[in-house]
Amino acid sequence: MAQGQLRKLSGCCTPEVMSMSTAQHDVLIIGAGLSGIGAACHLRRKSPQLSYQILERRQAIGGTWDLFRYPGIRSDSDMCTFGYSFRPWNAPKILADGPAIRDYLRDTAEEYGVTENIRFGRQVQRYDWDSAQQLWTVSHRDEASGTEERSTARFLIVATGYYNYDQGYMPDYPGAKDFAGQLLHPQHWPEDLDYNGKKVVVIGSGATAITLVPSMADKAAKVTMLQRSPTYIMSVPSVDPISARLRRFLPDKLVYGAARARNIGIQRLLYLTARQKPKVVRRLLRMATRRQLGADVDMKHFTPRYNPWDERLCVVPDGDLFKALRQGKAEIITDEIQRFCPEGIRLKSGALIEADIVVSATGLQLQMGGGAPLHVDGQAVPMSERMVYRGCMLEGVPNAAMIFGYTNASWTLKADLVSEYICRLLNHMRRKGLGAVQPRLQEAAARTEDTVMGALSSGYVRRGKDSLPKQGRQAPWTVPNDYFRDIPTLKLAPLADPALEFLPAAGKAAPKGRSRQRLRAEAAAV
Repeated sequence: MAQGQLRKLSGCCTPEVMSMSTAQHDVLIIGAGLSGIGAACHLRRKSPQLSYQILERRQAIGGTWDLFRYPGIRSDSDMCTFGYSFRPWNAPKILADGPAIRDYLRDTAEEYGVTENIRFGRQVQRYDWDSAQQLWTVSHRDEASGTEERSTARFLIVATGYYNYDQGYMPDYPGAKDFAGQLLHPQHWPEDLDYNGKKVVVIGSGATAITLVPSMADKAAKVTMLQRSPTYIMSVPSVDPISARLRRFLPDKLVYGAARARNIGIQRLLYLTARQKPKVVRRLLRMATRRQLGADVDMKHFTPRYNPWDERLCVVPDGDLFKALRQGKAEIITDEIQRFCPEGIRLKSGALIEADIVVSATGLQLQMGGGAPLHVDGQAVPMSERMVYRGCMLEGVPNAAMIFGYTNASWTLKADLVSEYICRLLNHMRRKGLGAVQPRLQEAAARTEDTVMGALSSGYVRRGKDSLPKQGRQAPWTVPNDYFRDIPTLKLAPLADPALEFLPAAGKAAPKGRSRQRLRAEAAAV
């Protein structure tokens, strides 16, 4: 669809069912990051009759990619699968840097006429559902003026991600106040930080740490990566050589589609092999790492205690971390912190690491819905006490969906599927004259303590499990984290489901001779 045609859609009238309420919008999207922009674009493409608005706390599009500004910030998934299904990523880099991803998101929003529907600087305070009106009211605050505001909509899409934007996880380090240098968290990187010629210690072994170390190594006097335990790290080429050749004689869209399909398959194959044959994958990863490191770096720093994909596998472009270690620009130490001291960090082994700057790349603090409480008919609904339906809706919460990407593949793969499912659901409700839909627990459904991120055992997941929605023991209450299993259920399967309850629009009575229950069943049929 042409850009001009897309922009004209913003003036479309809302459908007859939706316009019966006092809703300001048909759909309200919370968050203008990767998931929120993607959801809005899918609405423009698949449900152009519906009006929508995005509430974004920050002053710019990008979400995570606007917040994080530390050196070397980049994706940890290949851009052929991290990019949207409907808009090819045509830049050559496999792992793109933060500015390039921000540009991609801004350009996508402009192309699909989304930017004009975003209200920036709005911090969501509370979500309220009214069953009588079949209406969501979202209370939010204009952070610039302090004005309290409200927005209403028939359907709510929460696209805020899963962590606290205000504060990352910073351990309570013994003696931290005694440290004479600067201690910071990469989630809030100081724009004026000068680390030229400084001794830098990066605490952590995850994606942020392995990105920071080689990025700072050229300017800093010395960079030390201090880890409590090792992580599996795999090198990938910075540029896809196959796609680069194919672009010489094939259209970009075709090349993108082919690379996307190939990389989805590779991601899934690697994950399944790691789960089914962990010893084999462990050995292969160690062999590849040894070839990258050479003989002078001790392999104990790259020998995790867990199996591959118990925690997310980290990747580095062209082995940049290994190169920095080989060249002596950086070093890696595996030990535990005893305490901070004025000169740096004293380790439990007794060694002292001198430091001018310490970066605590120790992870995130999990948080759902941007931290705002959720209420249904005046009753508080803690998300952590509800089960998740098909990985995108909560039991007993009407007309609401959350976008939660994959933990073992590119986030956007799942975000695209969920957005398409939401559009199918909204289009179906409009055609059938329905006012509400909500997942309902069946008697046979059994709750578990496994969360929507249950496939991972990373520290930040363990710390935040009490804030996350739970899974059940069987579908549709499980989160398979499998693109090939999600396609049939989210993109292709009929919407009719015993666990999904549809309700007629408010004020619409059941036709004579048919019970409300029968009407619900008929409405659910596609």
